[in-house]
Amino acid sequence: MSDIYLDNAATSFPKPPAVTQAMLRYMTGVGASVNRGVYASAQDAGMTALLLREELCRLFGHSDPAHCVLTPGNTMGLNMILRGWLRPGDHCLVSSMEHNAVMRPLRDLEAAGVSFDRVPCNGEGYLDPEDVRRRIRPNTRLVLLAHGSNVSGAVQDAPAVGRICRECGIPFALDGAQTAGHREIDFEGWGLSALSVPGHKGLMGPSGMGALLLSPEFARNLTPIITGGTGSASDLETQPPYMPDRFESGTPNLPGIYGFQAAAAFIAQTGTAALREHEALLTARMLAQLRDVPGIRLAGPWERLDRAGVISVDFRTADNALAAARLEQEYGILTRCGLHCAPSAHRTLGTFPHGTVRFSPGWFTTAEEIDAAARAVAEIARAQR
Repeated sequence: MSDIYLDNAATSFPKPPAVTQAMLRYMTGVGASVNRGVYASAQDAGMTALLLREELCRLFGHSDPAHCVLTPGNTMGLNMILRGWLRPGDHCLVSSMEHNAVMRPLRDLEAAGVSFDRVPCNGEGYLDPEDVRRRIRPNTRLVLLAHGSNVSGAVQDAPAVGRICRECGIPFALDGAQTAGHREIDFEGWGLSALSVPGHKGLMGPSGMGALLLSPEFARNLTPIITGGTGSASDLETQPPYMPDRFESGTPNLPGIYGFQAAAAFIAQTGTAALREHEALLTARMLAQLRDVPGIRLAGPWERLDRAGVISVDFRTADNALAAARLEQEYGILTRCGLHCAPSAHRTLGTFPHGTVRFSPGWFTTAEEIDAAARAVAEIARAQR
């Protein structure tokens, strides 16, 4: 029995072959760092990093590659936004569907005098953008939203929230963890101040890589949370003021950069529209087969165009953890069970504290694998009645 991998919301697998090939080429044939030499292999590394920034800017509607900061991942990018921007006395708005990558830094900042409110979402995980406007205070200094939920698949109306933030003069930051690579994100068109994305999910790159895209105004006023050597302005003991060096201290993850660049090129060649259509077809196929299965509840929307490929199933007559174990042991289906590092989202959806079993297809998932997963859910639900 071969495994069926349906945990792409955690990390995509398998990766495009070009990703592995690019990382191997760096490890065996390049080896140099960036900003630390002028010899050919160092220039190769620097050019690859630049190509990655340019590709990400094209993908996300940003016009300046210098304002595409390469990070060790989305969690670091979100911390850079929150800890680098908010000060005691400031107020931040988030949704009730946020991941702990947002909520834990906010809780730390709350202890230091920052306040926040959660904009409530409905039982499927969607917020009303006008509720954002209604909760803005005189001291609101940031609105930060998860674009897509890693629990329900709900995709928020980011353009509408962006318009409200522009009208109110408040920076708008977006967490693209569940949408980057396979859904449209238009940084400048949506009025974003910051966009943080992971490299290893929908962008199909290696883990330990991410990107933080910043508007020039936001970058000028954002405090780096880590400083140190950049390979540039080495005569100074103060952080370089220019981008992206201002936010890129230390030797970067060059194998990751090479793999990430190859993944971004694969995304560009394949096309976001094709990736989204594939995900939507597989998601609709599984939901259609689960609709009439007794003994389960879906935590999220059954039929909406604005949803990501995240299908969270709550087994009403079985323990979700035992159901997930059976899916792996008896059917070879790999899922993610529990609270998915998003307890606030599960409270919103009514699945706290027991959580759900989450299925998330990817680009390399087939229709036959989706059918097998749906049959397995039905068999497990039926056996537990």
